[in-house]
Amino acid sequence: MAQETSTPSRFHVAAFTRPGSPVAVIELGGQLDAHTAPEFERFLERTVRDEDKHQLVLDFEKLDYISSAGLGVLMGLIEEVRAGGGDIKLAKLPEKIYHVLDLLGFPLVFQIFSTIEEAESAFES
Repeated sequence: MAQETSTPSRFHVAAFTRPGSPVAVIELGGQLDAHTAPEFERFLERTVRDEDKHQLVLDFEKLDYISSAGLGVLMGLIEEVRAGGGDIKLAKLPEKIYHVLDLLGFPLVFQIFSTIEEAESAFES
């Protein structure tokens, strides 16, 4: 499965699932702010509700910026995902984005990994 959406030069999001894997890897790029957060929210809702994916790995490697609106999308969906027996794992965070998440206590709510593979493996345990 591959699902993709983007706002010209501002924000990019795409989902990939390896054959036979229940884990959806969602790649984020550009700027996730008040203007692009609704697009991100719709994308995640389609992934979780329409495609019934509840094991999500978010790849932050190409994300340049995240605002409180983008962070709010994550917080708004985590309970629904966990209620469905899944989780959202974060991976490959640029240092500046990790610093923001750390200041806001996100490492207490979300597991953070250096690689996509580590994040995917965490669903197996």
